[in-house]
Amino acid sequence: MGVISNGTTLLDAGAIDSGIATGAMTLIKTLTASNSATLSFVDGSSSVVLDDTYDNYVFKFINIHPATDGARLVFNTSVDTGSNYNVTKTTTFFHASVGESGSDGELAYQAGNDLAQSTDFHQLISNVGNDNDQSGSGEIILFDPSSTTFLKHFISISSTSASSDYMLNAFTAGYSNSTSAVDAVQFKMHSGNIGSGTIKMYGIK
Repeated sequence: MGVISNGTTLLDAGAIDSGIATGAMTLIKTLTASNSATLSFVDGSSSVVLDDTYDNYVFKFINIHPATDGARLVFNTSVDTGSNYNVTKTTTFFHASVGESGSDGELAYQAGNDLAQSTDFHQLISNVGNDNDQSGSGEIILFDPSSTTFLKHFISISSTSASSDYMLNAFTAGYSNSTSAVDAVQFKMHSGNIGSGTIKMYGIK
């Protein structure tokens, strides 16, 4: 027995129609850093799909370990398949933090990490320590990056073992102020290389 809504078959013989959005995440590409200057995901290159195949895209960064102590993971987008990573952005940033001793806990808005109509790379992970056991992890969601009607929104959350032996929980969001389709995303440290770590790209219908 099928399930039909407004004339569209949603479920038939136990299978969901292939054209129905299910919210399932599909792994597209995994990049692993090894003292890497950048990690880039470019539509049509190295099996990367970053177009209207999926409504939204999620990038999960796992155990990002910088070569330089206190470096920050940053990102930018491109509308020319990676020739330039300089899309104009407006963003905001705040974090929660606490020291390993339990001291100096705070929840703070950090205006200095905001961008206001800037083409600069935007910070995702703060002040990652480079002791052998320190790293930062989190994710960023890009909403409908292939739209040629709307601006491109994103939101990110991360957890960091910081260089000063603090735990930092960063929250940031913003939009790329362009109606051109975003077709490439690049990640790097604001200083030095990505010593190690993994970034996984997923598509969500």
